[in-house]
Amino acid sequence: MTHTASSVERLASLPASDRRLLKSMAAIALAALVLGVLAGLATALVRGGMLDVNLNAGYRFLTVHGVSIFFYWLFTAQAALLLGFAATEYDGGLAWPRLAWGGFALMLVGFGLSMGGSFTGTPLLYNGAPELVGDNPGDLLLFNLGYLALGVGLMVLPICAIVTLLRPRWRGQQERLSALGFALFAWAGFLVVTGFAALYTFTPGVLWALGVGPFPASHGTRWHIVFHNMHYLPLMATVILWYVLMQTLTGVKSVFGERFSKIVFSMYLVFVPPTSLYHMFLEPDLPKVVQVAGSMLSLFVSVPTLTAFLIIVASLEVHARAQGGRGLFGWIRLLPWRNPAMAAMGVAALSMGLGLVFAFVLIQGQLAPLLSDTFFVPGYFHFFTVGTVSLTLLAALSVVLPAIGGRALWRPELLRWMPWLALVGLLVFGAAGITAGYLGVPRRVMDVSYQQQAPALWQGLMMAVAIGGAIMATALTVFATGIAASLWPTRQTAPLSAGVTVSWGGATVQAGLGAWVGPVSVLVIVAAMYVFSAVGFEMMQALPLTAVGGSAGH
Repeated sequence: MTHTASSVERLASLPASDRRLLKSMAAIALAALVLGVLAGLATALVRGGMLDVNLNAGYRFLTVHGVSIFFYWLFTAQAALLLGFAATEYDGGLAWPRLAWGGFALMLVGFGLSMGGSFTGTPLLYNGAPELVGDNPGDLLLFNLGYLALGVGLMVLPICAIVTLLRPRWRGQQERLSALGFALFAWAGFLVVTGFAALYTFTPGVLWALGVGPFPASHGTRWHIVFHNMHYLPLMATVILWYVLMQTLTGVKSVFGERFSKIVFSMYLVFVPPTSLYHMFLEPDLPKVVQVAGSMLSLFVSVPTLTAFLIIVASLEVHARAQGGRGLFGWIRLLPWRNPAMAAMGVAALSMGLGLVFAFVLIQGQLAPLLSDTFFVPGYFHFFTVGTVSLTLLAALSVVLPAIGGRALWRPELLRWMPWLALVGLLVFGAAGITAGYLGVPRRVMDVSYQQQAPALWQGLMMAVAIGGAIMATALTVFATGIAASLWPTRQTAPLSAGVTVSWGGATVQAGLGAWVGPVSVLVIVAAMYVFSAVGFEMMQALPLTAVGGSAGH
């Protein structure tokens, strides 16, 4: 880890134009988050029978939820944080700032078009399947144009970060990229690739809607490619932000050195792209050899994330033990839990473990066709999107925004409890959703009663999902709006050290200090993977009717 607590000072000293850009992007990202959370809450209430609207409105809520959260919150926040930390790697602020403003403008236009397409016409869900508007292709135009604008923005904006990172080397001011600089460079590259994948996926739909191209029959396969990038890129961003924030909050550097950290970040380039095959397990004509290869490759998809997790936890544990931490878990009490960012990252780590357990269940070739069209998918996936990625992004914004805006974080003594409240809701939502998936409850059906023909337990589980969703929505809304308060102008400058609760950067690490929590955590995750896989096989075989999905995808 190359950044120290001075990274906060570097953010505060960025040029005013750079800080305006970052604040503007953060404001739009947080607005997209709140809008998506409210739409998600409405969807959960409809599914739970607590909100009586027509089914078309329910699907519109689901569309707005997926589009706003999965595309605009996650990627606008990532882009803002990427630019912010790239600008602090070396003096001088952002290179080519006009290009960055142009990329952000494209993303903002995309957000407006996508929301317009989501609130009007046929609800398309977040993958914009053209089959839903076969008789009225015009309904697809605004929706897909939004994604195209976002895609171009994601290709343009990271170029600014790349040039900013390379500029010191071009000027002879830096011999090599730091570990963080290398990670940011890879992150920017992945964003560019994701933008290109969005263009590749949604351009055929635009041409068809305009009457100048054929029906995009291969949309499902193209969607698998873009979804895979959008699925795992936020996890890479999460690990990078953990890497930065842990040093900002504790002063701890990696005990493994910068070279090993670079190797770990390189793993995302090696392991993530080939593992996209498992998204195609629902294709009816997928060759058996591809299914087997996909299952085997999928086992490697969590390698980079788990390795980075081990580095961060081991580094913290070794330094905490040097400060007097005792027992297997006693050292954890020394971490700055009163800081909302630390609380959010603690919940993120727990959620990541749960998400990895159930992701392993889903990516198996024999279970994927049985579970992929059930509520198992949103049940487990929210451990990643909410518990891991969103809370990490919010943690980062809770440090960055006070630094670039000058206003201290609003009521940190209240905000530090919001991640834990979100975890409570997530556990209720996830437990009910995963159980519902094992019992065959479909995931894209608003009314699961099927005119009272479905098991009564299905509706009870959906009510639990709605209750968990309401708790999550409340916690996330309070957390996000509290962080957004730092965007308001202030006459009183916040102390730059406000986010640093402990600093072990100068601690002497003695030989023989053990670091066991990371390896033990991984062993628990692996054991749970096998247990829930066995449970999945048993419960799915016990169902009176097995329905294998088509090519709806994820």
